[in-house]
Amino acid sequence: MSSVAQGSGQDMENSGFCNDNYNSGTSDDDMVDISGATLDFSDDVPQIEGDHFGAVSSSGGVTNGQAKLMDLLDEAVPGVGTYEDFNTIDWVREKSKDRDRHREIAIKSKQSYWALLHSVNDAFSGWLLMLCIGLMSGALAGLIDITAHWMTDLKEGVCLDGFWFNHEHCCWTSKETTFHERDKCPQWRSWAELMVGVSEGAPAYIVNYLMYVCWALLFAFLAVSLVRAFAPYACGSGIPEIKTILSGFIIRGYLGKWTLMIKTITLVLAVSSGLSLGKEGPLVHVACCCANVLCHLFAKYRLNEAKKREVLSAAAAVGVSVAFGAPIGGVLFSLEEVSYYFPLKTLWRSFFAALVAAFTLRSINPFGNSRLVLFYVEFHAPWHLLELAPFVLLGVFGGIWGALFIRANIAWCRRRKTTRLGRYPVLEVVAVTLATAVLAFPNEYTRMSGSELISELFNDCSLLDSSKLCDYVNQDAANITKPSNELPDRPAGAGLHSALWQLSLALLFKMVLTVFTFGMKVPSGLFIPSMAVGAIAGRLLGVGMEQLAYYHHDWPLFKGWCSQGADCITPGLYAMVGATACLGGVTRMTVSLVVIMFELTGGLEYIVPLMAATMTSKWVADALGREGIYEAHIRLNGYPFLEAKEEFGHKTLAMDVMRPRAGGRRGDPPLATLSQEGMTLGEVEALVGGTKFSGFPVVVSQESQRLVGLVLRRDLLISIDNSRKHQEGVVSASRVVFSDPPPPQVENGPPDLKLRSILDLSPFTVTDHTPMEIVVDIFRKLGLRQCLVTHNGRLLGIITKKDILKHMAQMANRDPDSILFN
Repeated sequence: MSSVAQGSGQDMENSGFCNDNYNSGTSDDDMVDISGATLDFSDDVPQIEGDHFGAVSSSGGVTNGQAKLMDLLDEAVPGVGTYEDFNTIDWVREKSKDRDRHREIAIKSKQSYWALLHSVNDAFSGWLLMLCIGLMSGALAGLIDITAHWMTDLKEGVCLDGFWFNHEHCCWTSKETTFHERDKCPQWRSWAELMVGVSEGAPAYIVNYLMYVCWALLFAFLAVSLVRAFAPYACGSGIPEIKTILSGFIIRGYLGKWTLMIKTITLVLAVSSGLSLGKEGPLVHVACCCANVLCHLFAKYRLNEAKKREVLSAAAAVGVSVAFGAPIGGVLFSLEEVSYYFPLKTLWRSFFAALVAAFTLRSINPFGNSRLVLFYVEFHAPWHLLELAPFVLLGVFGGIWGALFIRANIAWCRRRKTTRLGRYPVLEVVAVTLATAVLAFPNEYTRMSGSELISELFNDCSLLDSSKLCDYVNQDAANITKPSNELPDRPAGAGLHSALWQLSLALLFKMVLTVFTFGMKVPSGLFIPSMAVGAIAGRLLGVGMEQLAYYHHDWPLFKGWCSQGADCITPGLYAMVGATACLGGVTRMTVSLVVIMFELTGGLEYIVPLMAATMTSKWVADALGREGIYEAHIRLNGYPFLEAKEEFGHKTLAMDVMRPRAGGRRGDPPLATLSQEGMTLGEVEALVGGTKFSGFPVVVSQESQRLVGLVLRRDLLISIDNSRKHQEGVVSASRVVFSDPPPPQVENGPPDLKLRSILDLSPFTVTDHTPMEIVVDIFRKLGLRQCLVTHNGRLLGIITKKDILKHMAQMANRDPDSILFN
């Protein structure tokens, strides 16, 4: 039988969400289950304002001595116009509600001074909300950065001057540090020094090793336990779900207060545990949680799901702004990657919110360097045109690795969902953490945090740099007259050779473990691990090019621009380009990625290499697989998301997709419809109770099937329940009337139930011969939930968003039943 959308509770067990129980109680404003016999909307559903939100009308009086009926024309019915969990919003209806609200405010503002002030307040409330989101997100991001840095260092030791100091802050004021050993000071003690009294040797190494592993296991266990117990939605990156929510899907509790609190705490724990993950993606989720919580303070956003999604789009920009210190890149990220509806007004407000958030983070100064950017670089040698070849090569590497990573990660996540492995999330997290910690500690480049590693790889060597990556043989050190930041290319020393081997092992380590880490039941971002893989590959290639230029400067490749003794190649630039390429290969970002990278590093003059690597990685990755990591996880979890980038090139018609199918194919039952006058309340309740459909077309009569409108199941049940409670004389024999004017009251009969006000008189319709590519375009651009199919004005069937997704999956030779939600 045809449906507007199927009931929300059917496929919860196989949905692929992070939680194990989807009625976990984490929602701030959970909707009640309308399938029950008793409905009470007095507490859990906000009061809906305005007559046009579905007030149920009744007759002004009754005959034959019946008591006078309550006049409900001026009363809003709580719950009408709202949505159930795991349902898609009606963008057209929400925008219409907002236009009606604006129109009413504009009319009233001309009538009184107070109404004018209310109009000004309404116009200003959006900017005030953006200010609050920016301040709250920036403060939380600063707190997360500072705490994660401290807890990461806690795995290696503790500061005697105050346990709350991290390693760097502990040694800042010390006067006993040396230039080459600036990270060593008496105030900072390793666990071996505290426990066995020695800092070197086998006993010290074993103690530090064990303490590192124990702290990592403790942090990871606490993170997964908190997520599992209090906020199952706090796991993962959050960006696939936010993309789905911004497209109009409702997931109650995903952006709630508990999720915000637990995600903030567990994000610190997960990052500090040393797992191959980052905090940047989850910070987008945290910012959206802040926005959702603050939206409840403003009625126009609390009561309108479309307006709320404009705010969430701006919050996504704020998340990237505080994650990378890149406010402009954040706005472009929201526009390019996550937003479904992004009007010009939202662009301005996103920019303002990202600015406030970046300013707040800069005021907190979590990195302690008085800079907003995470990886500030200052390369002194310009890049040459011929270096575009290795930059493009890095782009090819990033595209190949991105495509292979997506396939491997999706295969592992699917295995997790379909086997017993998914039943033991705590054991999985602990096992992966144990493997990560045991393998990471012996290698200094895997032992350090992802951000530290990337910063080290981006670094441009100076003469006095003590890093192993800068261990070159200074053959003529006494004769160097150039400034220390313009050193010539030099032969590699023993320390650099050792570092290259360690980096090669670190590359394999990151590439493999990130596949198993992303998607576990802890907050996990993908930006930093992807950038780390690319930065390592780029640094290795950069050092190789540098040595090639030193030993073979007379080759045609280097002749004319790289003479002996010149500073030609900058390995740190190759690391930056490689990081961009790998991140682009995984996420398929383009414009926003380039802007984020030059904001992140301050390397504005290197836009062309970044653009070349980004485009190459996208082309290569798209050739191997069309989906980015977020789109792949959306499809894996069966979210009802119509990807705007996916083209529909099949020559099918609306009649091929609608339900019931044309000609009654596949044994489809007849269409379930309501008559505008000819049905009793008992018949309507029997029809609704015998189906799980979320809406019903209303026709003139069952014989003519001439379309009148559409009524949603939720609105119908709420209005019936409200009338039974407040309208005297309503019984199962009462007529349900959708027509206007209503027919005459039956003499000596029960009062009619007039539901004209909840009827959508302008549902979107297409003819049965409309090409499906046009139908898909309409659904994408208007955000429709359903579309009615007619032939010469006669109703034939219904196409829902789920029907389209199933049809597209079938056309792509995928399992159509993988679309789990309506």
